[in-house]
Amino acid sequence: MSSKFTPIEMIEKLVAFDTVSRNSNLELIDFVADYLSEYGVSAEKIYNDDRTKANLFATVGPDVKGGIVLSGHTDVVPVDGQPWDTDPFQIVEKDGKLFGRGTSDMKSFSAIALALVPEMIEKGLKKPIHFALSYDEEIGCLGSPRMIAEIVEKEIKPRAVIVGEPTMMDIVTAHKGIVGLKTKITGREAHSSLVEDGVSAVMTGANLVNFIANMMAENKEKAVPNSDYSDSPAYTTLHVGVINGGTAMNIISRECEFVWDIRYVAEDDPQDFIKRFNDYCETEILPAMRMVAPECTIETEIVSATAALGPENEGEAEMLCKKLTGKNDTHAVSYAAEAGQFQNAGFSTVICGPGSIGIAHQPNEYIELSQVKASETFIRKLIGTLSEE
Repeated sequence: MSSKFTPIEMIEKLVAFDTVSRNSNLELIDFVADYLSEYGVSAEKIYNDDRTKANLFATVGPDVKGGIVLSGHTDVVPVDGQPWDTDPFQIVEKDGKLFGRGTSDMKSFSAIALALVPEMIEKGLKKPIHFALSYDEEIGCLGSPRMIAEIVEKEIKPRAVIVGEPTMMDIVTAHKGIVGLKTKITGREAHSSLVEDGVSAVMTGANLVNFIANMMAENKEKAVPNSDYSDSPAYTTLHVGVINGGTAMNIISRECEFVWDIRYVAEDDPQDFIKRFNDYCETEILPAMRMVAPECTIETEIVSATAALGPENEGEAEMLCKKLTGKNDTHAVSYAAEAGQFQNAGFSTVICGPGSIGIAHQPNEYIELSQVKASETFIRKLIGTLSEE
């Protein structure tokens, strides 16, 4: 007897796997693969280098081109230090909501679609539905490129890709790209009473952080009013998230390191900001440092990169989602997702999923039952559409 789950039961099942990005996601992936196998659906696992994590790609329906990819990430952000009222990895239903880590971002979308696999089989799809479940989205969309490469190599040629990030089932046709960077500064140590004998890496870092902030301020000044990014910063943002350095109050610091990101609108090139930063370091900062200590350095490396998603002119994915949701408006969002990576590979792509991004990453994360129902209706309409083609 094949396993059957209601959408809520499947959400409960997926949330119970602690797939915080620092952990393996293999137990969840193995569960999904075993579940699909009960319906005669084979799943391919696409591993990371050390085989501690995997993407899953599976096709329900005929082996023909022109199907639909449902994309979702399996990892979630940490709960450490957050004041949860309930166990984050056990679903609690209260006041018309399901509470648990990943309910909104974004296990519910994948769970609802997986719960409806029996209906996909029963309806007899004429075009396939592909499941594309990825790892490490939350730390830079690291897993999805390997899976996308497989889709391209196998010439699956889907008609559209729907990424189920939380949009309250609105249609998102644009998201910002993101580049993550790490800057390491090496100065020279000395006693803090002898400031002219040393070069402070921490104070240099503060200068550079201020330069980054000024670049963002310039972007804000020239932001286009009434843009598609109506509920978020309508310009490229630059942000320093972590900074570390120094040994003691009375020691001029030798080392400082900070990590920062550029979240850019599709019209901007992040390399322009990186070049401005590097030029500033080379022409304005390093010469003065090296007059005191020739060994001083400033090194910046890109640690992650996720492409922006741009609007398509009546793209297949947008038109399909308008038909399935009955909505005509489209939106742009500031967060990054794997949607831009799919689009860059040549696939028509949108974001459309249940839940609110405003609840994501928060303590007591939840999804409203009405959103579960709306997503369930959406997937059922998709099944109906692909059964008639």
